[in-house]
Amino acid sequence: MQQNLRRRIQQLRRDHLAILAAPPRICPRLAQDAPRCPEKALGSAGVGTNALSAFVQRGVAQLPWRHHVALLEKLDSAELRLWYAAVAVERGWSGDVLALHIEGRFHERAGKAVTNFATAMPPEESDLAQQATRDPYLFDFLGAIEGWRERELEQKLVEHVGKFLLELGQGFAFVGEQVRLELDGEEFFCDLLFYHLELRCYVVVELKAVKFSAAYLGQLGLYMAVIDDILAKEGDRPTIGLLLCKNKNQVVAEYALKGFKAPIGVAEWTSAINKSLPEEFESALPSVAELEAELGSRVVDD
Repeated sequence: MQQNLRRRIQQLRRDHLAILAAPPRICPRLAQDAPRCPEKALGSAGVGTNALSAFVQRGVAQLPWRHHVALLEKLDSAELRLWYAAVAVERGWSGDVLALHIEGRFHERAGKAVTNFATAMPPEESDLAQQATRDPYLFDFLGAIEGWRERELEQKLVEHVGKFLLELGQGFAFVGEQVRLELDGEEFFCDLLFYHLELRCYVVVELKAVKFSAAYLGQLGLYMAVIDDILAKEGDRPTIGLLLCKNKNQVVAEYALKGFKAPIGVAEWTSAINKSLPEEFESALPSVAELEAELGSRVVDD
């Protein structure tokens, strides 16, 4: 056990030395997956290599040992370790939250929703709003949810609202479920309503247990307009809509959003992240039938 611990410490030291020796080469690829990567922000601001190295060094030094253990045990890539370490420092993740996000492949999902934020919001707001999205949203804390109706999914998310807020990300505050909206004598109920403290706006979340349809955007747009008129206060920014569907056609969603001026995002939700092997590795493995045939032949030979 002591030998394993010694090896981990040595590996950690080697990784950190490599990171600090060549920080500019670490983050460019990952920066596309999560625009809020602190290294990208510094680089785009014209910060030099020495300042960037000092930033990374300070960030790594801030993390408790438990964070380092999670980074070493759950990630093989030094590049990914740096990315998660930097984001953990920036967002104040605990060791458990860091491990949870690594297991949920946060770096592959962050900022990936299909949106019209770039055209519907000012640049400084659209970047932050895009970074706050996921695709897919991971509801693994609900267990097996195949076949559930939208109302059942909504109720379970409210029952586990703490974990749902953790998946939504920093800045979200839960306002209510089935929030009643009245318009000229007619009643409407939006599934879930949040307020984003950093964006300073309401966020309407609509859940669909089926594939995305452009028709859903009209309903969501109505809710957003009513909330802007009835609930929003002075200083609040326009409401953002987030439509979560069981699956979607990426191209259809992109074209559907082009017709909307209000800020809307479309993403999928899932109960588990697919951890299957890449096709090139999968094809190299024997099938179940081949394994059974091989085992059968060995039994006969014996």
